[in-house]
Amino acid sequence: MKIGMKRMSTTSSRRQVITRATIGSLVVVVSIATPLGYVQQALADQWDNQISALQQQANQYQAQASQYQAKAATLQQALDQITAQKNALIAQINISQQQYDLLQQQIDSNQKKIEAAKDALGDTIADLYVSDDVSSVEMLASSKNVGDFLDKQTYQTSIQDTLTKTIDQIKTLKKQLQTSQDKLKVVLQQQESQKASLAASEAQQAQLVAETKGQEAAYQQLVSNTQSQMASAAAQQRAYYASLQAQGGGGDSGVVGSFQYANWSGNMGCGGGGYPYCAGGLDYNYPSGSAYALYYRECVDYVAWRMDHVYGKRVGSFGGVGMAYQWINWDNNTGTAYKLGAVQTSNPQPGDAVILPRMAGFAPMGHAMIVESAPSNGWVHVSQYNFYGTGEYSTMDIKTSGVIFLRFPNG
Repeated sequence: MKIGMKRMSTTSSRRQVITRATIGSLVVVVSIATPLGYVQQALADQWDNQISALQQQANQYQAQASQYQAKAATLQQALDQITAQKNALIAQINISQQQYDLLQQQIDSNQKKIEAAKDALGDTIADLYVSDDVSSVEMLASSKNVGDFLDKQTYQTSIQDTLTKTIDQIKTLKKQLQTSQDKLKVVLQQQESQKASLAASEAQQAQLVAETKGQEAAYQQLVSNTQSQMASAAAQQRAYYASLQAQGGGGDSGVVGSFQYANWSGNMGCGGGGYPYCAGGLDYNYPSGSAYALYYRECVDYVAWRMDHVYGKRVGSFGGVGMAYQWINWDNNTGTAYKLGAVQTSNPQPGDAVILPRMAGFAPMGHAMIVESAPSNGWVHVSQYNFYGTGEYSTMDIKTSGVIFLRFPNG
């Protein structure tokens, strides 16, 4: 993803001619500097290997976290369903309880009616008893006529029959109400049992959700810790690159194998090329930040962004598999860029991506650039980020040999 600039072979226009007077001392310097170069290269490779291993570890942790996140979401969905069932059952229990209480009120009311009817019947029977103490002759004598006598007897009998019938009806209704209440009581008991069962399931499911979210959080913490280690290693590596430049390793032109560059602008800070993602520092905000699932201020994210926003190319997510060397391979049929629809071209145009394949000691992860102009003289002018591992913008001219040009489809 980042170019690993070691002690490269450079040709500087500013280099002065070495005089004969310095030749003798130069032999001594070379004999001392050569072991140092090997040490520096070993250190740089160590950082690259460490960062690569940490990236793989972070990806594994993130994959585990994503699995637990998905599992937690499924468990939470099941928990929500159990809670919804429990709440619906509680609503049913409340309705059943209201019906039960209403039946109890009706039963109490009918009981009062029975008591009142019994009292009335008792009074009637008492009156009849008093009346029975009066002989028929006396009742007849006190009556105006025979019809009045008969009416009195009929009235007393009618009242007694009516009260008795009323009591029987009220008792029957009370029995019916009691039967309904008993059945409703059974329903309530069943509903309460279901509620207790659902509450137990809800508590168990909530515990599973909490445990799974805790496992997800633990892996997310591991991701964060690993990214911090990566940032620390990258900072040490950038400091190392800066020390190389201070020693004269960062000329404005150079030749490494078949790769040639010239007129390097030097690092021009952050924000060049219109690239907006500079606030958080190098290598930040992946996997949730970049639209291309790459790290901000790395060469690859800048190239993907510029192709997308400046040249109107269709660039999708690299899914975290986006270091420069992963974009291509020499068979021209695999690699993340090809999977996103890119094709290799030998006729570079502005907006084409340029991939420098892996080069031990110079670009162990490869390097990505973007063509800004192609004057058809065997050279192209490119812009880039992170050429010397500092996450900064720069431009330069490169020879078209020794690199691979990729053309992404138009958006």
